[in-house]
Amino acid sequence: MSLQKPIPIKIFLAILSCFAWFALIPQFFITIGNGNAPWFENFIRYFSYFTLLTNAMVAVYCTVLLVAPNSRWGRFFARTGTATAITVYITIVGLIYNIILRKLAQFEGLQKILNEVQHVIVPVLFVLYWCVFVNKSSLRWKDFLPWLGYPFIYLLFVLVRGSFSNFYPYPFIHLGNIGLQQTLINAALMGVLFILMSLAFIGIGKLWSRKK
Repeated sequence: MSLQKPIPIKIFLAILSCFAWFALIPQFFITIGNGNAPWFENFIRYFSYFTLLTNAMVAVYCTVLLVAPNSRWGRFFARTGTATAITVYITIVGLIYNIILRKLAQFEGLQKILNEVQHVIVPVLFVLYWCVFVNKSSLRWKDFLPWLGYPFIYLLFVLVRGSFSNFYPYPFIHLGNIGLQQTLINAALMGVLFILMSLAFIGIGKLWSRKK
C-alpha cells in the first residue's frame, strides 16, 4: 500500500522539517564550540538535552515521511501512535520551557532565535500538524504505555551520566544541587505529566474522530 502524502501535507512537512533542522544544526556547532568543556564532552552534552533530542525526532519524522514514506521507517512514522507520541513529547518541551525554564536564562542573537524555534515554533507547528493531518481514529487508551519508554530511558541516562560528569541539563533533575529525594520527586511529577498529557491527546483524538 502506498503511503504517499497529498501535496498540502508534503508542504507542511517540508516547512516543519526546515524549522526543525534549523533548530538543530546551528545549535550543534554552537554547543561544540563552547569553550567551557572539551569538544567531546560538549558533543555528549548536546545529546543530553530532551529539547534537542525531541526536536531531532521531529526533524527525522518529517524528513522520512517526505523522502521515504514507503520505507520501513516511513511506515513506522506513519502510524497514528507514533505521531501522537511525538506530539506529546514536543508539547512537553514547549510547556516546561515556557512555564518553568524561560525566566532562568536570557539569550541574545542567533541563540535567542534558535531557542524560540526549539521551544515555540516547532512545538506549535507539530501540534498543528497533528490536529490537521493525523488520522486519530485508531487511538486507544492503552497506547500511551510504550510512549513512556523514551522519557524513562532519557532520565536514566541523564542521572547515571550526571553522577560521573556532574552535568545535568535541567535544574529540576540536578542531583548534585537538589539531592536524590527532590530529584526523584521531580522525576515522578514529570512522569505523571507525561501520562496525563498522553491521555489528554488520546482523549482529544477520540473526540475529534467521533465528531468527524
